Amino acid sequence: MNSMGRTGARVKGQRSYDAARRRARARERHEATLRVAGETFLRLGYAATTVDAIAEAAGVSAATIYKTYGGKAGLVRTLCERGLAGEGGAPAEERSDALRALEDPRRIIEGWGELVTEVAPRVAPLLLVLREAGADPDAAALQKSLEAARLARMDDNAGHLARAGHLREGVTREAARDVLWFCTAPEVYDLLINQRGWTTEAFSRFVVQVMEGALL
Repeated sequence: MNSMGRTGARVKGQRSYDAARRRARARERHEATLRVAGETFLRLGYAATTVDAIAEAAGVSAATIYKTYGGKAGLVRTLCERGLAGEGGAPAEERSDALRALEDPRRIIEGWGELVTEVAPRVAPLLLVLREAGADPDAAALQKSLEAARLARMDDNAGHLARAGHLREGVTREAARDVLWFCTAPEVYDLLINQRGWTTEAFSRFVVQVMEGALL
């Protein structure tokens, strides 16, 4: 009876260990796939990147990528979602919302500027890849979805500034939304960072100055 109990415990322990190893291998494959996908999209562009090439470089099957992500657009969406989460312990959106507890609107906007510095380098290049994808319907649909989400987020931020009485007289919520939307546009990032060689710190200062000057 005791021997059977010990045997059962060993079998259960071995199964738990094997399951943990399988989960670890799955996480490694997931990370490798996303890393390779991001590097390849940025190097070759959306149209020239293939699922087969990503799969071969990542050491997984193309079928696994299609099953997990649905294809190239799904990979870009996952990469963008990761980028939007930022690098902090909490997702960037949660940290952005937490800034609303501050009474000084300049400190709120300065906090948003810091988050732009954190998130933009991770997301803007991918959005530019989608913009240059040509007539690919999946890429176009994803770009439209991500842009709609960004506009809605900026409208939510503008709504807070309006409700808290932070906006300068004559500045509507809609106008504030559009200023925030402009400042977070991948095209602005491309112009200043990629084409003019600005640092992310200089870009952040510019964004903060535009927001404060136009809204407060």
